[in-house]
Amino acid sequence: MADSTASAAPQPAHPADRPVYVIGAGPGGLAVAQALRARGLRAVVLERAGHVGDSWRRHYDRLRLHTTRRLSALPGLAMPRRFGRWVSRDDVVRYLEKYVEYHQLEIVTGVEVFRVERASGGGWLLHASGGRELTGSAVVVATGYNHTPRVPDWPGRAAYAGEFRHAAEYRDAAPYAGRDVLVVGVGNTGAEIAVDLVEGGASRVRLSVRTVPHIVRRSTAGWPAQYNGVLIRRLPARLVDRMARPLARISVPDLSARGLPRPDTGLLTRAAEGAVPVQDVGLIDAVRSGRVEVVAAVDGFEDGKVLLADGTRLAPDAVIAATGYLRGLEGLVGHLDVLDDRGRPVVRGGSAPAGAPGLYFTGFTNPISGMLRELSLDAGRIAKAVAKHEGTAVSRLPG
Repeated sequence: MADSTASAAPQPAHPADRPVYVIGAGPGGLAVAQALRARGLRAVVLERAGHVGDSWRRHYDRLRLHTTRRLSALPGLAMPRRFGRWVSRDDVVRYLEKYVEYHQLEIVTGVEVFRVERASGGGWLLHASGGRELTGSAVVVATGYNHTPRVPDWPGRAAYAGEFRHAAEYRDAAPYAGRDVLVVGVGNTGAEIAVDLVEGGASRVRLSVRTVPHIVRRSTAGWPAQYNGVLIRRLPARLVDRMARPLARISVPDLSARGLPRPDTGLLTRAAEGAVPVQDVGLIDAVRSGRVEVVAAVDGFEDGKVLLADGTRLAPDAVIAATGYLRGLEGLVGHLDVLDDRGRPVVRGGSAPAGAPGLYFTGFTNPISGMLRELSLDAGRIAKAVAKHEGTAVSRLPG
């Protein structure tokens, strides 16, 4: 297999040994590959797209990290100061490309892994595109949190006459100038798209909310919200929930009159369930001014219109479903009994599932302390575990 992204990586000292295969060349996969290489272990990253960081390239144009530049860098390479504190989508892509070059990572693009199973002689067998069968001493699955766009099975949607698309297809507001748009879902993506549409000239923007989110300022008096996330994530949820309530009242105005009451579930309790707070990049002002109108949850479509939970019927020109993603792991590893009932890995980081030694996962949680920071920490844990438990069978780099 040819490396189609990085320059040729050093060949293993013992060709008979098997490399560690890393599935996915996003930040998580690249961080793991670097951590393994730093321990002298050969890691081969398999990426189905034609380049690293594919999911980042497909995000909407206005996207910037909600985590600081310093706490978003991967192990072994700082992000340049010229990127600013809140790094743009394009600069994240530039950084990932530089990361591969700087650490001489071995990337093979255009290879999709369909199934992972135990190899008869030990280790793992990967069934990949082009009829490939690859045997590795260990496997790290890093295919990403936002893998497969999820659209609820709303009744009647096929009869909707307007434009309908998932947020994964949204790039910028230009196509929606002068149009009436309904955004469904008030996570960080839905909130940012709603603001982008307002600023981009949409004639009307409504935001459909099923569960009221916690909203936090991205930064207060120069102190990033991420720092709070790092400090509180290991504290008892009840304590953090109590502490967060008065702070929210001080920093975030009451938007109840505009359809966004304060949530009745605590901040850390909600985060533990996978719903991180919405970081404000303009939503508060847009809702308070009425430029973004908050409406009830979508129950379905009827007679070509959108039916809301409160009985209201809307006829927007376009609907953008910011309804999240599935992990998409069932076909890859679902047969190994390593996923929970929501399709998420039962372990992460340096822990391998019971009955599946040598199989690791990274990037399938959405931590309040910042995903890129946690990916970096997981990378070190995985490399340590591989070196300790699989080292005798892993291909090692010369020198």
